[in-house]
Amino acid sequence: MVSTYFSYNYISHHLKQSLTRVEQQADIAKEAAYYKANIGKVKTVDDFMKDYRLYHYAMKAYGLEDMAYAKAFMKKVLESDLSDGTSFVNKLVDKRYREFAAAFSFNGTEKPVAQSEDQTDEMIGLYTATMKKQVDALTDASNYYSSKIGSITSADDILNDDRLRNYVYSAFGIDESKWTRDTISQVLRSDPSDPNSYVSTTFTSQLSGLNAQLTQAKSDVTATNTKIADYTAQLSQPGADVNQLNVQILVEKYHLETYTKSVSSLTDQIAGIGNLVDLAGAFEFLPDGSLPPGQSAQTAANITLTKQWFDDSKSEVYAAASPLSEALAITQFRTAVVKVNSLQAFVSTPTVYNFALGSVGLDPAKVSKDTIKAVLESDLTDPKSFVYKLKDNRYVELARAFNFDAKGNLTTPLVAQDPAKVLDIAKDYVIAVVRGASTSEQKAVREQAQKDATAYQEAIGGVDSVSELLANRNLINFVLIAKGLDPKKVSTEYLKKIFASDLNNPKSFANTETDPRFAEIASSFNFDSKGNVARLPMMGPQKQTQLRETQANYLQQSLEQQQGDANPGIRLALYFQRKAGEITSAYDILADKALSEVFRTTFNLPDSMAAMPIDQQAKFVDKFMKIKDLSDPAKVEKLLGRFSAMYDIRNSDSVGQAQSPLLNLFQGSGSGLSDSTYLAIAKLRSSPR
Repeated sequence: MVSTYFSYNYISHHLKQSLTRVEQQADIAKEAAYYKANIGKVKTVDDFMKDYRLYHYAMKAYGLEDMAYAKAFMKKVLESDLSDGTSFVNKLVDKRYREFAAAFSFNGTEKPVAQSEDQTDEMIGLYTATMKKQVDALTDASNYYSSKIGSITSADDILNDDRLRNYVYSAFGIDESKWTRDTISQVLRSDPSDPNSYVSTTFTSQLSGLNAQLTQAKSDVTATNTKIADYTAQLSQPGADVNQLNVQILVEKYHLETYTKSVSSLTDQIAGIGNLVDLAGAFEFLPDGSLPPGQSAQTAANITLTKQWFDDSKSEVYAAASPLSEALAITQFRTAVVKVNSLQAFVSTPTVYNFALGSVGLDPAKVSKDTIKAVLESDLTDPKSFVYKLKDNRYVELARAFNFDAKGNLTTPLVAQDPAKVLDIAKDYVIAVVRGASTSEQKAVREQAQKDATAYQEAIGGVDSVSELLANRNLINFVLIAKGLDPKKVSTEYLKKIFASDLNNPKSFANTETDPRFAEIASSFNFDSKGNVARLPMMGPQKQTQLRETQANYLQQSLEQQQGDANPGIRLALYFQRKAGEITSAYDILADKALSEVFRTTFNLPDSMAAMPIDQQAKFVDKFMKIKDLSDPAKVEKLLGRFSAMYDIRNSDSVGQAQSPLLNLFQGSGSGLSDSTYLAIAKLRSSPR
């Protein structure tokens, strides 16, 4: 029989080939095919557990095969809310249960919401920025007007400058869609005090008639209201002709509506003429559009008045941007958005609808709700969807901020990483950083690591593509460290190739690399083939990445199990290799029977050591082993090379290694060693060289 040492080293150096051989075994391939074909049919935890093959496949994948009988217990694990620190699974010490729960999206994982907390926070930040941007734009407009008005020499100079023209139109309430450029040009060249000027003959002359009509319309409104009140009172009188009175009331209400519209229309016409008269009087242009020699386009008083009227026309913008109004709008939005349970509810809730549109710079009064519905029902992963046809990034921004499907129902957030995966990476980062710190530094290092983790959780929610992720080296470094990789040794160009790989193709770049951690990193993100954030399709209760992880874990477990059947030492070594990255302290090793056996065997410590007080055992672990080295695959491999050699020494009879040259290095003539000799060898080999 081949020694543990040589067998482990061969498998370790040819892990991909070994896993491929296992994958191609008929029984393994059959179970993998069944799982992939049927997991998509699962709707509930009960469905999952009723299917023996699916359930046992998954349990084996996460090293929980011996707990398959405890279905009630495992159901509580699967239904736990991973984001709740007090949930059932998060109270369990054994990390395997959390890993198992995180592999599925049953109750308590991702819930369909109109907005996630990150999306709400991002929208509020956007709203604040938009309010400030709008106020800054008004200030810039006024500054521009002040800087340009003194150099104006003709009416056309104002009309030809978009910024000046828009400023003047806003200040004087001119609706550009209603009045032609030629009309406004003639108004600017008019003198309202001259009865023969354009503005006087065309507009001021109408005021007398319009005011008379307005007076009559108001009188008609009053008279009609009186009639309606009179007819209504008669309804309660004895002998009243109710039907006739109701008809008369309906007729008068119709008249009232007509008269009321007339009042509104006439009022607008009179106000519009007043605006045109004010516009004419605010400028000094001659009838030909030029200025008198030495005369500015406006007097200082009129410049001040124009700027004041401009600010008045933007009063809603200033009001909305005031600290008090902004705080109130944010509070109302936060309270209301969590209650939105459909697209229809969204467009029917002003505190949410107006806030959301305002955040991206859209005016709710100028955009059709049907358009907004179509935008929010668009598929952001489809370049041909409605939202992209508008060719306005504000609509895309709005669609990304909410989670509605093509039917207007709630769906899960569109994020670069799922919340559970973000939480796992954050935890792995803290573990990795703290593991490398000395005892005296650990508290400070942990506090900083937790701050880094919080920053990552906040920042990753804003990532929309692979290019954005790779452009933020802090985020990339965080993920690499969490995976036990040295950021200094990983280039951005290399990562571009990893993320561009088809993870479903075993021959792709990521899947053929020696270190599988890079493929694991790529699979932890929700990017489509074009590198954009996407809602990746579900396979029943699993995303493609979760399915991939489950199948990879099943292969690893199968390899370890098969090797263990032939030689338990190889299984122990492979298990330690897989778990090394999760070890943060001596107690993690001592709490795991298999890990502690590897430790004792590696350093030739007697099994009786397990009877010592746990703190004393921990001192032995810290003496013989540097925990931070376990994050380095090369050092782990070296450690397990030593373990496998020492395992052969201890188990020479059971594994048939009596003639091994390697054993002769340790055993001389092949005679047995006592516990005390093992301990002496361990002390000797662990001493400085």
